[in-house]
Amino acid sequence: MAPSTKDHETILAKFKEQLSQEGLLNENDSMGTDDHTLLRFLRARSFNIKHAKTMWKNCLHWRATVEGVGIDELYRQIDPWDYPEREHVFNCWPLWFHKTDKKGRPLNVHFFGGINMPELYKHISPERHWQTVLVNCESLTREVLPASKKDGKEVDGTFVIVDLKGFSLSQFWQMKNLARMSFQISQDYFPETMAQLAIVNAPTSFTTIWSFIKPWLAKETQAKVDILGSDYQEVLLDLVDAENLPASLGGKCTCAEFGGCEKSNAGPWSIGREARRERWLRGEGSIVPTPEEILQAEAGVKSGQEAAEEENEVFEDAEDISSSEGEETKSEYTLVNPASSLSPSGSLTPVDEVPHPQSPKLDLVKEYTLADATPTITPRESTFAKSREAQGLTVTTQPVAV
Repeated sequence: MAPSTKDHETILAKFKEQLSQEGLLNENDSMGTDDHTLLRFLRARSFNIKHAKTMWKNCLHWRATVEGVGIDELYRQIDPWDYPEREHVFNCWPLWFHKTDKKGRPLNVHFFGGINMPELYKHISPERHWQTVLVNCESLTREVLPASKKDGKEVDGTFVIVDLKGFSLSQFWQMKNLARMSFQISQDYFPETMAQLAIVNAPTSFTTIWSFIKPWLAKETQAKVDILGSDYQEVLLDLVDAENLPASLGGKCTCAEFGGCEKSNAGPWSIGREARRERWLRGEGSIVPTPEEILQAEAGVKSGQEAAEEENEVFEDAEDISSSEGEETKSEYTLVNPASSLSPSGSLTPVDEVPHPQSPKLDLVKEYTLADATPTITPRESTFAKSREAQGLTVTTQPVAV
Protein backbone atom coordinates (compact mmCIF):
# COMPACT_ATOMS: atom_id res chain seq x y z
CA MET A 1 0.00 0.00 0.00
CA ALA A 2 1.32 3.45 -0.94
CA PRO A 3 2.31 5.77 1.91
CA SER A 4 -0.29 8.36 2.95
CA THR A 5 0.30 12.11 2.83
CA LYS A 6 1.01 12.06 6.56
CA ASP A 7 3.52 9.26 6.04
CA HIS A 8 5.13 11.34 3.27
CA GLU A 9 5.75 14.15 5.73
CA THR A 10 7.34 11.76 8.22
CA ILE A 11 9.49 10.15 5.53
CA LEU A 12 10.56 13.56 4.22
CA ALA A 13 11.67 14.61 7.71
CA LYS A 14 13.71 11.40 8.13
CA PHE A 15 15.21 11.75 4.65
CA LYS A 16 16.28 15.32 5.34
CA GLU A 17 17.73 14.34 8.72
CA GLN A 18 19.77 11.45 7.28
CA LEU A 19 21.12 13.56 4.41
CA SER A 20 22.19 16.26 6.88
CA GLN A 21 23.85 13.75 9.21
CA GLU A 22 25.85 12.30 6.33
CA GLY A 23 26.91 15.70 5.01
CA LEU A 24 24.87 15.34 1.84
CA LEU A 25 22.67 18.40 2.35
CA ASN A 26 24.45 21.73 1.95
CA GLU A 27 22.58 25.02 1.82
CA ASN A 28 24.75 26.41 -0.98
CA ASP A 29 24.29 23.40 -3.25
CA SER A 30 22.82 24.46 -6.59
CA MET A 31 20.85 21.20 -6.81
CA GLY A 32 18.48 22.59 -4.19
CA THR A 33 17.87 21.67 -0.57
CA ASP A 34 14.22 22.68 -0.26
CA ASP A 35 11.42 20.23 0.49
CA HIS A 36 10.15 20.41 -3.08
CA THR A 37 13.49 19.12 -4.40
CA LEU A 38 13.76 16.40 -1.75
CA LEU A 39 10.25 15.20 -2.52
CA ARG A 40 11.12 14.79 -6.20
CA PHE A 41 13.81 12.26 -5.30
CA LEU A 42 11.55 10.48 -2.82
CA ARG A 43 8.72 10.20 -5.35
CA ALA A 44 11.15 8.81 -7.94
CA ARG A 45 11.97 6.00 -5.50
CA SER A 46 8.45 5.42 -4.16
CA PHE A 47 9.41 7.06 -0.86
CA ASN A 48 12.04 4.45 -0.10
CA ILE A 49 14.61 6.46 1.86
CA LYS A 50 17.50 4.08 1.18
CA HIS A 51 16.97 4.12 -2.58
CA ALA A 52 16.29 7.86 -2.66
CA LYS A 53 19.51 8.50 -0.74
CA THR A 54 21.50 6.43 -3.24
CA MET A 55 19.94 8.44 -6.05
CA TRP A 56 20.82 11.68 -4.25
CA LYS A 57 24.46 10.61 -3.79
CA ASN A 58 24.78 9.64 -7.43
CA CYS A 59 23.31 12.95 -8.50
CA LEU A 60 25.73 14.94 -6.32
CA HIS A 61 28.66 13.04 -7.81
CA TRP A 62 27.43 13.56 -11.37
CA ARG A 63 26.90 17.26 -10.80
CA ALA A 64 30.45 17.63 -9.48
CA THR A 65 32.14 15.71 -12.29
CA VAL A 66 30.05 15.89 -15.48
CA GLU A 67 32.04 16.89 -18.58
CA GLY A 68 35.13 17.02 -16.39
CA VAL A 69 34.15 20.41 -14.89
CA GLY A 70 30.83 19.85 -13.12
CA ILE A 71 27.40 21.24 -13.95
CA ASP A 72 27.92 24.55 -12.11
CA GLU A 73 30.97 25.46 -14.18
CA LEU A 74 29.33 24.21 -17.37
CA TYR A 75 26.33 26.45 -16.63
CA ARG A 76 28.71 29.39 -16.29
CA GLN A 77 30.39 28.57 -19.59
CA ILE A 78 27.18 28.02 -21.56
CA ASP A 79 24.02 30.08 -21.16
CA PRO A 80 21.30 27.62 -22.24
CA TRP A 81 19.30 30.42 -23.84
CA ASP A 82 22.11 32.49 -25.35
CA TYR A 83 25.10 30.78 -26.92
CA PRO A 84 26.68 31.35 -30.37
CA GLU A 85 25.26 28.25 -32.05
CA ARG A 86 21.77 28.57 -30.54
CA GLU A 87 19.98 29.61 -33.75
CA HIS A 88 21.47 26.72 -35.71
CA VAL A 89 20.53 24.30 -32.93
CA PHE A 90 16.96 25.59 -32.84
CA ASN A 91 16.64 25.26 -36.61
CA CYS A 92 17.70 21.60 -36.49
CA TRP A 93 16.56 20.51 -32.99
CA PRO A 94 13.59 22.76 -32.11
CA LEU A 95 12.70 22.71 -28.42
CA TRP A 96 11.98 25.56 -26.05
CA PHE A 97 10.26 26.73 -22.87
CA HIS A 98 7.26 28.98 -23.43
CA LYS A 99 5.02 30.61 -20.80
CA THR A 100 2.81 28.47 -18.52
CA ASP A 101 -0.42 26.46 -18.55
CA LYS A 102 -3.51 27.08 -16.43
CA LYS A 103 -1.88 25.31 -13.48
CA GLY A 104 1.20 27.53 -13.67
CA ARG A 105 3.37 24.75 -15.12
CA PRO A 106 5.95 25.84 -17.71
CA LEU A 107 5.34 24.65 -21.25
CA ASN A 108 8.20 22.72 -22.84
CA VAL A 109 7.61 22.45 -26.59
CA HIS A 110 9.45 20.00 -28.87
CA PHE A 111 8.94 20.11 -32.65
CA PHE A 112 10.34 16.78 -33.80
CA GLY A 113 9.38 17.35 -37.42
CA GLY A 114 12.16 19.92 -37.64
CA ILE A 115 14.93 17.60 -36.44
CA ASN A 116 17.82 17.33 -38.89
CA MET A 117 20.88 15.85 -37.20
CA PRO A 118 23.24 15.82 -40.24
CA GLU A 119 22.59 19.53 -40.78
CA LEU A 120 22.93 20.24 -37.05
CA TYR A 121 26.41 18.75 -36.87
CA LYS A 122 27.57 20.99 -39.71
CA HIS A 123 27.26 23.92 -37.29
CA ILE A 124 28.05 22.40 -33.90
CA SER A 125 30.05 19.38 -32.79
CA PRO A 126 28.19 16.45 -31.19
CA GLU A 127 30.15 17.03 -27.96
CA ARG A 128 29.26 20.73 -27.83
CA HIS A 129 25.61 20.01 -28.63
CA TRP A 130 25.47 17.44 -25.83
CA GLN A 131 26.74 20.11 -23.45
CA THR A 132 23.89 22.42 -24.51
CA VAL A 133 21.45 19.57 -23.81
CA LEU A 134 22.88 19.23 -20.29
CA VAL A 135 22.62 22.94 -19.45
CA ASN A 136 19.11 23.01 -20.88
CA CYS A 137 18.16 20.21 -18.45
CA GLU A 138 19.82 22.17 -15.65
CA SER A 139 17.92 25.34 -16.53
CA LEU A 140 14.64 23.58 -15.75
CA THR A 141 15.39 22.95 -12.07
CA ARG A 142 17.73 25.92 -11.59
CA GLU A 143 15.60 28.68 -13.15
CA VAL A 144 12.37 27.65 -14.86
CA LEU A 145 10.57 25.62 -12.18
CA PRO A 146 11.54 27.88 -9.24
CA ALA A 147 10.11 30.86 -11.15
CA SER A 148 6.89 29.08 -12.15
CA LYS A 149 4.39 29.40 -9.35
CA LYS A 150 0.61 29.31 -9.14
CA ASP A 151 -0.92 31.48 -6.42
CA GLY A 152 2.49 31.63 -4.73
CA LYS A 153 2.89 27.85 -4.62
CA GLU A 154 5.46 25.72 -6.44
CA VAL A 155 4.20 23.76 -9.44
CA ASP A 156 4.67 20.02 -9.80
CA GLY A 157 6.65 20.00 -13.04
CA THR A 158 6.49 20.89 -16.71
CA PHE A 159 3.79 20.34 -19.30
CA VAL A 160 5.69 18.89 -22.26
CA ILE A 161 4.16 19.13 -25.74
CA VAL A 162 5.80 17.06 -28.47
CA ASP A 163 4.66 17.96 -32.00
CA LEU A 164 5.28 15.10 -34.45
CA LYS A 165 3.99 16.88 -37.55
CA GLY A 166 6.27 15.82 -40.40
CA PHE A 167 8.30 13.48 -38.17
CA SER A 168 9.58 10.40 -40.01
CA LEU A 169 11.21 7.13 -39.10
CA SER A 170 14.45 8.30 -40.73
CA GLN A 171 14.53 11.27 -38.34
CA PHE A 172 13.88 8.96 -35.40
CA TRP A 173 16.84 6.76 -36.33
CA GLN A 174 19.02 9.89 -36.47
CA MET A 175 18.16 11.07 -32.98
CA LYS A 176 17.36 7.78 -31.21
CA ASN A 177 20.65 7.49 -29.32
CA LEU A 178 20.63 11.11 -28.26
CA ALA A 179 17.00 10.87 -27.15
CA ARG A 180 17.79 7.77 -25.08
CA MET A 181 20.75 9.52 -23.46
CA SER A 182 18.58 12.56 -22.67
CA PHE A 183 15.90 10.36 -21.11
CA GLN A 184 18.48 8.67 -18.92
CA ILE A 185 19.99 11.96 -17.75
CA SER A 186 16.53 13.31 -16.89
CA GLN A 187 15.52 10.17 -15.04
CA ASP A 188 18.73 9.80 -13.03
CA TYR A 189 19.56 13.41 -12.22
CA PHE A 190 16.40 15.51 -12.75
CA PRO A 191 13.68 13.14 -11.52
CA GLU A 192 9.98 13.92 -11.36
CA THR A 193 10.22 17.16 -13.36
CA MET A 194 7.63 16.24 -16.02
CA ALA A 195 4.06 16.55 -14.82
CA GLN A 196 2.32 15.80 -18.13
CA LEU A 197 3.25 14.95 -21.72
CA ALA A 198 1.04 15.49 -24.75
CA ILE A 199 2.16 14.03 -28.08
CA VAL A 200 0.29 15.74 -30.93
CA ASN A 201 0.09 15.09 -34.68
CA ALA A 202 1.18 11.49 -34.09
CA PRO A 203 1.66 9.82 -37.51
CA THR A 204 0.78 6.21 -38.31
CA SER A 205 4.48 5.33 -38.02
CA PHE A 206 4.43 6.40 -34.38
CA THR A 207 3.38 2.89 -33.36
CA THR A 208 6.84 1.69 -34.35
CA ILE A 209 8.56 4.66 -32.72
CA TRP A 210 6.59 4.23 -29.49
CA SER A 211 7.60 0.56 -29.30
CA PHE A 212 11.20 1.76 -28.93
CA ILE A 213 10.52 4.65 -26.56
CA LYS A 214 8.04 3.00 -24.18
CA PRO A 215 10.54 0.60 -22.56
CA TRP A 216 12.71 3.57 -21.61
CA LEU A 217 9.92 4.92 -19.39
CA ALA A 218 8.64 3.81 -16.01
CA LYS A 219 4.96 2.96 -15.67
CA GLU A 220 4.48 6.16 -13.66
CA THR A 221 5.85 8.19 -16.57
CA GLN A 222 3.79 6.32 -19.15
CA ALA A 223 0.68 7.25 -17.16
CA LYS A 224 1.48 10.94 -17.75
CA VAL A 225 1.46 10.57 -21.55
CA ASP A 226 -1.46 11.48 -23.82
CA ILE A 227 -1.03 10.50 -27.48
CA LEU A 228 -3.18 12.66 -29.75
CA GLY A 229 -3.64 12.86 -33.49
CA SER A 230 -4.24 16.02 -35.49
CA ASP A 231 -7.43 16.84 -33.56
CA TYR A 232 -5.66 18.05 -30.43
CA GLN A 233 -6.36 21.79 -30.20
CA GLU A 234 -9.41 21.52 -27.95
CA VAL A 235 -7.51 19.29 -25.51
CA LEU A 236 -4.58 21.71 -25.30
CA LEU A 237 -6.84 24.75 -24.93
CA ASP A 238 -8.53 23.07 -21.96
CA LEU A 239 -5.11 23.03 -20.30
CA VAL A 240 -3.46 26.20 -21.63
CA ASP A 241 -4.86 29.70 -22.09
CA ALA A 242 -4.99 30.62 -25.79
CA GLU A 243 -2.82 33.67 -25.10
CA ASN A 244 -0.07 31.38 -23.78
CA LEU A 245 -0.32 28.60 -26.36
CA PRO A 246 1.75 29.12 -29.55
CA ALA A 247 -0.33 29.72 -32.67
CA SER A 248 1.39 26.76 -34.33
CA LEU A 249 -0.35 24.55 -31.73
CA GLY A 250 -3.78 26.16 -32.02
CA GLY A 251 -3.31 29.09 -29.62
CA LYS A 252 -3.09 32.84 -30.18
CA CYS A 253 0.48 33.55 -29.10
CA THR A 254 2.98 34.49 -31.80
CA CYS A 255 5.66 36.38 -29.81
CA ALA A 256 6.06 38.42 -33.01
CA GLU A 257 8.26 40.97 -31.24
CA PHE A 258 10.81 38.21 -30.58
CA GLY A 259 10.69 36.61 -34.02
CA GLY A 260 8.42 33.75 -32.92
CA CYS A 261 7.49 31.77 -29.82
CA GLU A 262 10.39 29.36 -30.32
CA LYS A 263 12.88 32.20 -29.93
CA SER A 264 11.19 34.23 -27.20
CA ASN A 265 11.84 32.09 -24.09
CA ALA A 266 8.81 33.93 -22.74
CA GLY A 267 7.86 33.13 -19.16
CA PRO A 268 8.27 34.37 -15.58
CA TRP A 269 11.85 33.04 -15.55
CA SER A 270 12.83 35.64 -18.18
CA ILE A 271 11.87 38.74 -16.18
CA GLY A 272 15.10 40.70 -15.61
CA ARG A 273 17.04 37.57 -16.45
CA GLU A 274 19.98 39.12 -18.35
CA ALA A 275 20.97 41.43 -15.48
CA ARG A 276 20.31 38.67 -12.96
CA ARG A 277 22.64 36.26 -14.76
CA GLU A 278 25.39 38.89 -14.93
CA ARG A 279 25.14 39.44 -11.17
CA TRP A 280 25.13 35.67 -10.59
CA LEU A 281 28.28 35.23 -12.70
CA ARG A 282 29.95 37.84 -10.47
CA GLY A 283 28.81 35.89 -7.41
CA GLU A 284 26.46 38.66 -6.33
CA GLY A 285 23.14 36.92 -6.07
CA SER A 286 20.79 34.19 -7.23
CA ILE A 287 19.90 33.50 -10.83
CA VAL A 288 16.33 32.68 -9.74
CA PRO A 289 13.81 35.57 -9.89
CA THR A 290 12.80 37.08 -6.55
CA PRO A 291 9.19 36.64 -5.33
CA GLU A 292 8.61 40.30 -6.22
CA GLU A 293 9.80 39.72 -9.80
CA ILE A 294 7.57 36.66 -10.10
CA LEU A 295 4.54 38.63 -8.87
CA GLN A 296 5.41 41.33 -11.39
CA ALA A 297 5.53 38.70 -14.14
CA GLU A 298 2.17 37.23 -13.10
CA ALA A 299 0.61 40.71 -13.09
CA GLY A 300 2.05 41.35 -16.54
CA VAL A 301 0.57 38.12 -17.87
CA LYS A 302 -2.84 38.93 -16.45
CA SER A 303 -2.83 42.48 -17.80
CA GLY A 304 -1.73 41.15 -21.19
CA GLN A 305 -4.60 38.68 -21.24
CA GLU A 306 -7.07 41.38 -20.26
CA ALA A 307 -5.76 43.64 -23.02
CA ALA A 308 -6.13 40.83 -25.56
CA GLU A 309 -9.70 40.16 -24.42
CA GLU A 310 -10.56 43.87 -24.69
CA GLU A 311 -9.02 43.99 -28.17
CA ASN A 312 -11.08 40.99 -29.25
CA GLU A 313 -14.23 42.67 -27.94
CA VAL A 314 -13.45 45.77 -30.00
CA PHE A 315 -13.02 43.65 -33.14
CA GLU A 316 -16.23 41.73 -32.46
CA ASP A 317 -18.16 44.98 -31.92
CA ALA A 318 -16.73 46.36 -35.15
CA GLU A 319 -17.79 43.26 -37.06
CA ASP A 320 -21.31 43.47 -35.57
CA ILE A 321 -21.61 47.10 -36.64
CA SER A 322 -20.34 46.28 -40.10
CA SER A 323 -22.84 43.44 -40.51
CA SER A 324 -25.79 45.54 -39.32
CA GLU A 325 -25.08 48.26 -41.86
CA GLY A 326 -25.51 45.95 -44.84
CA GLU A 327 -23.29 44.31 -47.38
CA GLU A 328 -22.11 47.56 -48.97
CA THR A 329 -20.63 48.82 -45.72
CA LYS A 330 -17.23 47.36 -44.84
CA SER A 331 -15.68 47.33 -41.42
CA GLU A 332 -12.82 49.79 -41.00
CA TYR A 333 -11.11 47.18 -38.85
CA THR A 334 -8.98 44.59 -40.57
CA LEU A 335 -8.11 41.45 -38.65
CA VAL A 336 -4.62 40.25 -39.38
CA ASN A 337 -3.38 36.91 -38.07
CA PRO A 338 0.42 37.06 -38.03
CA ALA A 339 0.67 33.45 -36.92
CA SER A 340 2.17 30.92 -39.25
CA SER A 341 2.22 27.21 -38.60
CA LEU A 342 5.57 25.61 -38.16
CA SER A 343 6.36 23.22 -40.96
CA PRO A 344 9.01 20.53 -41.23
CA SER A 345 12.24 21.44 -42.92
CA GLY A 346 11.45 18.98 -45.70
CA SER A 347 11.52 15.26 -46.11
CA LEU A 348 14.86 13.73 -45.31
CA THR A 349 16.66 11.10 -47.30
CA PRO A 350 17.09 8.06 -45.05
CA VAL A 351 20.55 8.12 -43.53
CA ASP A 352 22.46 5.98 -41.13
CA GLU A 353 21.89 6.77 -37.48
CA VAL A 354 23.94 9.76 -36.39
CA PRO A 355 26.18 8.74 -33.46
CA HIS A 356 25.38 10.44 -30.18
CA PRO A 357 28.17 12.19 -28.29
CA GLN A 358 29.91 10.33 -25.50
CA SER A 359 28.78 11.35 -22.04
CA PRO A 360 31.74 11.36 -19.66
CA LYS A 361 29.75 9.79 -16.85
CA LEU A 362 26.95 8.03 -18.68
CA ASP A 363 27.94 6.30 -21.91
CA LEU A 364 25.07 3.91 -22.62
CA VAL A 365 24.79 0.92 -24.91
CA LYS A 366 21.43 -0.70 -25.54
CA GLU A 367 21.28 -4.45 -26.12
CA TYR A 368 18.22 -6.06 -27.71
CA THR A 369 17.32 -9.73 -27.82
CA LEU A 370 14.44 -11.45 -29.59
CA ALA A 371 13.41 -13.10 -26.35
CA ASP A 372 13.05 -9.83 -24.50
CA ALA A 373 11.78 -6.70 -26.23
CA THR A 374 12.70 -4.58 -23.21
CA PRO A 375 16.14 -2.99 -23.71
CA THR A 376 18.90 -3.61 -21.22
CA ILE A 377 20.92 -0.50 -20.41
CA THR A 378 24.49 -1.16 -19.39
CA PRO A 379 27.26 1.26 -18.44
CA ARG A 380 30.44 1.29 -20.50
CA GLU A 381 33.77 2.86 -19.55
CA SER A 382 34.13 6.27 -21.21
CA THR A 383 37.25 8.09 -22.32
CA PHE A 384 36.99 10.58 -19.49
CA ALA A 385 36.38 8.44 -16.43
CA LYS A 386 35.81 4.91 -15.18
CA SER A 387 32.28 3.58 -15.16
CA ARG A 388 29.92 4.53 -12.37
CA GLU A 389 30.17 1.04 -10.94
CA ALA A 390 33.94 1.39 -10.60
CA GLN A 391 33.35 4.68 -8.77
CA GLY A 392 31.21 2.94 -6.17
CA LEU A 393 27.96 4.36 -7.53
CA THR A 394 24.79 2.37 -8.02
CA VAL A 395 23.87 2.13 -11.71
CA THR A 396 20.22 2.51 -12.57
CA THR A 397 19.23 -0.32 -14.90
CA GLN A 398 15.48 0.13 -14.68
CA PRO A 399 13.13 2.83 -15.91
CA VAL A 400 12.61 5.74 -13.54
CA ALA A 401 9.75 8.20 -13.46
CA VAL A 402 10.61 11.67 -14.77
